[in-house]
Amino acid sequence: MTSAVPAATAHLAELNVAKLLYPLDDPRVAPFVEMLDPVNASADSAPGFVWRLVGDGADDATELRPAGENVIVNLSVWESPEALWDFTYRSGHLEVMRGRRDWFARHVEAHLVLWWVPAGHVPSVEEALERLGELRANGPSPRAFTFASTYSAAEAAEHLEGTRG
Repeated sequence: MTSAVPAATAHLAELNVAKLLYPLDDPRVAPFVEMLDPVNASADSAPGFVWRLVGDGADDATELRPAGENVIVNLSVWESPEALWDFTYRSGHLEVMRGRRDWFARHVEAHLVLWWVPAGHVPSVEEALERLGELRANGPSPRAFTFASTYSAAEAAEHLEGTRG
């Protein structure tokens, strides 16, 4: 049995990966690239937003390729699943979702993973890719889940990074 963890002591981390169909400087990807700054600015000011990964001296993480040469990553932290859901599906980010098939390969395995972290913890890319690997290998669990198979912070309490004994 896990102990209850108040939501204020935990935040939701999120990683999604997408394999580009074309290089970022290809004109066919230009609509996506043009949306990056406004969507990232919207995320930064969204209710419940905590942190997002950016490259050194960059405004986004598109130059980072920790998951493969043609794979871009988005790693962020949110106060709650509801805050992330609202940003993802009820903001300008939805336009990116609608156009994703024009810019990214169709997913054949899990491309999004969610997990709880202690408030104030900034997840590393390695940690995020490990969680995605767990989801792909084992399916949803309190350590690695999706919007469709959510776990609460209390259910995931024993799996919070930095809280294991």
